[in-house]
Amino acid sequence: MSEAERELEGGLVPFVPSALVEAVAADWVLEFSCSCLCRHFLEECGAEFKRWRDVAQAVSNGFSNVTTHQKKMVYLCQLLIRIAEGKRLECHFENDTRISPLESALSFWSLLEREESKLNTLHEEIRRLIQIQVVAVYMEKGYYKEAAKVLERLFTDSESHKPLRMKLAAIVKSKDPYVPLLQSFSYNLLLSKVKSYVELFLKENGTNFLLQAATKQVESKGGEERVLQNKAFNVEEEKENHLEAKQRLTEELQSTRDRLTGDTTSIIRPCSKKGCRTSNIQTLKVLKNVEERGNDSSCGRRRQPWTHEEDKKLKSGVREFGVGNWTKILIHGDFNNRTSVMLKDRWRTLCKLK
Repeated sequence: MSEAERELEGGLVPFVPSALVEAVAADWVLEFSCSCLCRHFLEECGAEFKRWRDVAQAVSNGFSNVTTHQKKMVYLCQLLIRIAEGKRLECHFENDTRISPLESALSFWSLLEREESKLNTLHEEIRRLIQIQVVAVYMEKGYYKEAAKVLERLFTDSESHKPLRMKLAAIVKSKDPYVPLLQSFSYNLLLSKVKSYVELFLKENGTNFLLQAATKQVESKGGEERVLQNKAFNVEEEKENHLEAKQRLTEELQSTRDRLTGDTTSIIRPCSKKGCRTSNIQTLKVLKNVEERGNDSSCGRRRQPWTHEEDKKLKSGVREFGVGNWTKILIHGDFNNRTSVMLKDRWRTLCKLK
């Protein structure tokens, strides 16, 4: 008999059913996955959002009964998943294939509203925007019959939101997806309002056990990790600086070789031997300056201030490809005349700011 078994027999350690332990752990995972899903929805990180979408779906499906505490998180995750796929009519979340992602999202928004202690203007705005965009998405795709049918499903009660129902009915009849109402209450506005709701949710429910434990773990190892990260940065910096200098020198040499071998008449005819010798000496000086000081135009670009959008793309690239893979991040991102070295330097700056 092991020491642990003797302690159990002696009553020193109370027996805890594994089902209860798993339930508590699952609740922590749900809180954490919901928090991550919300954050990546706000940051528009597609790859990370999909990853945590799958986690949240798996955890939610694992509950035999959803407690009152868990309901709001489950409903919010399902709402965000459907909003993210809102314009993909070929994507189905319900058994009834007539139900679009946004129409399905509307049902989860109704469930969320039931869990709220008090409804405010933001709730009404999001409901109205979802209703409008359910119709608008069909209109944009040219599915006018489907738009008319979904309008009937949305407003089963003739007196419910009667003015909006009548306006949408007139729009569907006109078959014009670019009327002012649809443009004013756009899909981007819907995303903006949902993000506002998510921010409020995170403010109220942003802390959970796993997040707090992970934060403490990172903080305790922060000093050591920063040292290792700086070492990695220095090694990577030396490699990239060497590669860039070598590449610039190769390009200049190739350019000079092309000028000397490409059109001989245009090079030889205008100049004497002395003039050509002087020209070659000047070319060598230029190459030497390039090797010693680097490309002047790239230095000019480095001084351009970084925009908030570029910072977001850089963070997204680091999350997707990892620290140090600057070339991949540069290729897959849309940066304003940046180089891989600039991306690396900016990342170091962002780390210091944190």
